[in-house]
Amino acid sequence: MSAAHLHIVYEDNHLLAVNKPPRMPTMGVSEHEASLVRRAKEYIKRRFHKPGNVYLGIMSRLDAGTSGIIVFARTSKAAARLTEQFRSRKVQKTYWAIVAGVPRPAAAELVDWVRKDEPRQRMAIVASDEPGAQEARLRYRTLRAAGSGTLLEIELLTGRKHQIRLQLASRGWPVWGERKYATAPPFPAGLALHARRLVIEHPVRREPLELVAPLPRGWRELGIGDDGG
Repeated sequence: MSAAHLHIVYEDNHLLAVNKPPRMPTMGVSEHEASLVRRAKEYIKRRFHKPGNVYLGIMSRLDAGTSGIIVFARTSKAAARLTEQFRSRKVQKTYWAIVAGVPRPAAAELVDWVRKDEPRQRMAIVASDEPGAQEARLRYRTLRAAGSGTLLEIELLTGRKHQIRLQLASRGWPVWGERKYATAPPFPAGLALHARRLVIEHPVRREPLELVAPLPRGWRELGIGDDGG
């Protein structure tokens, strides 16, 4: 994916929202490897003929295997205001996931306490009184069957690392393509986890801004459309 082929969902002088493809790291790779932030900076540099370094504040991140909406701030003022929105949980975050099995009940809120397991480079569910424990909450609802699995819509209420993957796998409903927290059915396009929708307050206009990311091709090949049908 070249800079010219970024899938841009929204763009103005303050924000850049991109639909991240699966298997593309957001950031944190060597200078010789592709990452979404590097491609986005290349795009800004080329489009606006900017010399030198390009400022992009990373407001949201996704695991490499996860696809969907990522928001960048193009100014430090926008970054500060968006950071506060994420910190105070004013941002609405909706994901779609294909999971193994059939979750019961068909809709529920999941609440766990999690912390980093540094030696194993993963997250773990722990007791609420363990040092470093943080609350992890999400709501899910079943949209439809998807092959041998189930398509879920998930409202992420907290933003812990690997939260959706961990909470669903711990209940026996791992996301297709999952390898870290369970052995799930394979998914050709990374993980069957897609950051579908993000609603933020525009950092300058101060009005709601809804950002929706179309599904990757791998989902469509399973007959799943952007309406969930």
